Amino acid sequence: MKLIIVSGLSGAGKSIALNSLEDIGAYCVDNLPVALLPAFATQVPQICLEHECVTVGLDARTIATHDLPTLLETLDSLAIPYEILFIEADDAVLIKRFSETRRKHPLTFQSLALSEAIQHERKLLEPLAHRADIRINTSEMHVHQLRDLIRLRIRLHQKQNLSILFESFGFKYGLPRDADFVFDVRCLPNPHWDTELRSLTGRDRAVANFLQAQPKVQQMLDDLITFLDNWIVQFAADNRSYLTIAVGCTGGQHRSVYIAEQLVQYFTQKQHDVLVRHRELR
Repeated sequence: MKLIIVSGLSGAGKSIALNSLEDIGAYCVDNLPVALLPAFATQVPQICLEHECVTVGLDARTIATHDLPTLLETLDSLAIPYEILFIEADDAVLIKRFSETRRKHPLTFQSLALSEAIQHERKLLEPLAHRADIRINTSEMHVHQLRDLIRLRIRLHQKQNLSILFESFGFKYGLPRDADFVFDVRCLPNPHWDTELRSLTGRDRAVANFLQAQPKVQQMLDDLITFLDNWIVQFAADNRSYLTIAVGCTGGQHRSVYIAEQLVQYFTQKQHDVLVRHRELR
């Protein structure tokens, strides 16, 4: 039985998240008046007899006139398990999206500019953002990436284990926005300088053979495994549902991909719920 509260900034992808959840069988209610949330939550056990999870979308317009922290405290007192998924994006990205689609921000009015409306919405939604179990920044995601990530994450709710996402990336394209840990492997020997390996990725056997032959690579991998073995247990004990571990090299093609794949292989054997995403691979 699971209640998932979905909220986020207008233009960040909340509707896409809700549609993705509905596509995989969730019972979805969008723009529920926030005052009705505790009453609706009491119906979740009955709804979950036919659906694996219930999803409620909360809009800033319904939150504006209510004391959200008090409502969340009321929800906590009902002892009905719930999690919060919060979708966000950078201000510049949101402004660009509204300009391209020519849509009006739901909180704009004659005396409030778009940038001010976005800041006002952030303030209204801060209690939900602060309490969120998952925060996804979509500034560098396209629609399909967001849908895939939502489906992967929610699929693991039913197992009630700590879900670990290993993500490779390239520093030249910026840091991942949602990582709990970021590890830099740019100090390792780079297959990019071998012309026969340049067009390959860390998933290819030739690149793996090259990196496995480097003592520093195995030392880095051993150190990461030791660190994560010690601390993943602590995150799980703290009732965390999700942990994102990012591994970066220069371009996100070789070293970070290989290390992420090796970590996935190791921690899958440890019976963790493990996902992998290679941000720069298309």
